[in-house]
Amino acid sequence: MLTTHPFDDDRLHEECGVFGIYGQPEASALVALGLHALQHRGQEAAGIVACDGEHFHNHRGLGHVEDNFGNEAVIRKLRGDRAVGHVRYSTSGETLLRNVQPLFAEMEFGGFALGHNGNLTNAVALRRQLVRRGCLFQSTTDTEVIIHLIAISLYSTVEDRLIDALRQIEGAYSLVALTKDAVIGVRDPLGIRPLVLGRLDGAWCLASETCAFDIIGAEFVRDVEPGEIVILSAGGVRSIKPFAPQPRRFCIFEYIYFARPDTIAEGTSVYEVRKRIGAELARESNLPADVVVPVPDSGVPAAIGFAAEAGIPFELGIIRNHYVGRTFIQPTDSTRHTGVKMKHNANCHVLAGKRVILVDDSIVRGTTSRKIVEMVRQAGAKEVHMRISSPPTTHSCYFGIDTPEREKLLAARYDIEGMARLIGVDSLAFISLDGLYRAVGEKGRNAGQPQFCDACFTGDYPVIPTDFADGADTRQLSLLVGESV
Repeated sequence: MLTTHPFDDDRLHEECGVFGIYGQPEASALVALGLHALQHRGQEAAGIVACDGEHFHNHRGLGHVEDNFGNEAVIRKLRGDRAVGHVRYSTSGETLLRNVQPLFAEMEFGGFALGHNGNLTNAVALRRQLVRRGCLFQSTTDTEVIIHLIAISLYSTVEDRLIDALRQIEGAYSLVALTKDAVIGVRDPLGIRPLVLGRLDGAWCLASETCAFDIIGAEFVRDVEPGEIVILSAGGVRSIKPFAPQPRRFCIFEYIYFARPDTIAEGTSVYEVRKRIGAELARESNLPADVVVPVPDSGVPAAIGFAAEAGIPFELGIIRNHYVGRTFIQPTDSTRHTGVKMKHNANCHVLAGKRVILVDDSIVRGTTSRKIVEMVRQAGAKEVHMRISSPPTTHSCYFGIDTPEREKLLAARYDIEGMARLIGVDSLAFISLDGLYRAVGEKGRNAGQPQFCDACFTGDYPVIPTDFADGADTRQLSLLVGESV
């Protein structure tokens, strides 16, 4: 039987990453490299659309970037000096080829490709309206809603049609689009999802994270501003800001878990923030112990910061096998437990007889934490204490992050003591919300005007999720049974 790996099944997942470049003869090869750097944002599908100024060329497929673009012959077919790419993680159900992005359509003005990171919270309502108008949908993604809104717009230019579409959508999004003349980047008015602008010699590029620029040797120029449209063309970079300014609400979970540690997010090193989170966590909830152990890999920077602040040795007490994918074969029920050790194994020499502080980034359902704790105890740990570098996850996300229904979130059902009993630890503590804000450079959370989107911890959604206001399915937006956007 093929099943999801137990460790990955209990993680929050970013839905996708985007990359675009204009003005490089080997555009598609550079996009493929950029997508390699963004692979952590989506492992189930990848796609690239390129344009040579007249014709569009595309390749999309299920699997990793290497699976689809490791063949030089594929890259050679993607001709042109401008291209956009996308990596995708589907939130539930089967991953279908028709949902792999960038989506492409022939419009009145010519070819148009679109890749999207985020989630539209009024896509169901918009889709119903569009279907009533006669629009025929080929995918189950909210991205296609944007395509149809552009197609039916009565404005004449691509830019005006895009702005017309953007004024009708709600939610969180970063977009990269390709026309025969330009690569276009868009960021939602609250800046919830990330998008950055870079330069490579005379070419301009866009990406979800700065680490994607590093792999191709591009220079990070700046963040795309919330609500900004940037147009990369033969004339250089042009900026349009069609929306009234709003307070930023950047997703704070990018700092905790989603972004790669070597990324600069909103002008701040993600790695340094994670170490500061660990230090704040130690100041808030330190206790006598012999060793600080990260749950790899996401818990490593926070554990380093915790250990340094607490004056407790840092050790790799859990070793991760990096060659295990998201799925694996489990022949029989009797061997099902071996799935845990396929990806993580206890380093008994470090753990035996020790008072251990485990540092992880979050607790979702709690199944992963319980298995980790059991593994550490079996390795001979005398005490096991868990420290979490995020506040308790009590609410579902509607803005592009895969979270379970609220009733399946452990922190929504139990208090700290109850969670500790279920996980099997001697003690459990989470960083406070104010501590988290201090770690990212703020004095604390301003209750009247929070500086980040922290709805998964507070229920304070920066955009009312229209499609869910009437009691609809609280999963990530689902347009067809078994398939989420």
